[in-house]
Amino acid sequence: MKRLSRDEMAARVARDIPDGAIVNLGIGLPTRVANHLPPGREILLHSENGVLGMGPAPAAGAEDWDLTNAGKQPVTLLPGGAFFHHADSFAMMRGGHLDLCVLGAFQVSARGDLANWHTGEPDAIPAVGGAMDLAIGAKKICVMMEHQTKTGRSKIVPECSYPLTAAGCVSRIYTDLAVLDITPAGVRLVETFNGITPAELQAVTAVPLLYLGSPP
Repeated sequence: MKRLSRDEMAARVARDIPDGAIVNLGIGLPTRVANHLPPGREILLHSENGVLGMGPAPAAGAEDWDLTNAGKQPVTLLPGGAFFHHADSFAMMRGGHLDLCVLGAFQVSARGDLANWHTGEPDAIPAVGGAMDLAIGAKKICVMMEHQTKTGRSKIVPECSYPLTAAGCVSRIYTDLAVLDITPAGVRLVETFNGITPAELQAVTAVPLLYLGSPP
């Protein structure tokens, strides 16, 4: 199966972000979304370290290392952008002021449970950051991740085996193979990429998939 590149995944996520949305992009893969926002849409990007109104990544050599996102990557600031205290940033996150948050994940369950801060392995370094605050505070949570682990295991699972970030918070998953929605009836396939068939996707997904026409 031909998979999307990470930038192609980011462009697909960006396509669904509505005009006027206030959006947090999680550390890792989701930060690439900032470079693919559709022209003509006014989208305010928030970073938990206290920035609102971020633009795309700066050109090589133009980095300002006093201006970074939560992942310590250099960013740009659009006209009207603002800096504020870390506590104010978390008040925005916890207070329901973000329309959308795009997070990376180790696992997402069929119920929309999210595991993205720790694999539970003894030598793994926990990296929770503000993920728990975002997961319960943003109006909508989407996940952007590879469909499978490096060893070929599905990251969409019946039950998360890793420590949870939050329960039942994810509504949509973007992978390098497909777009899927979490619904009360189960995981619904919205779209596959590069001619991948539903049967091929099901073969690498650890939960039953619903298709168009299935009950909502």
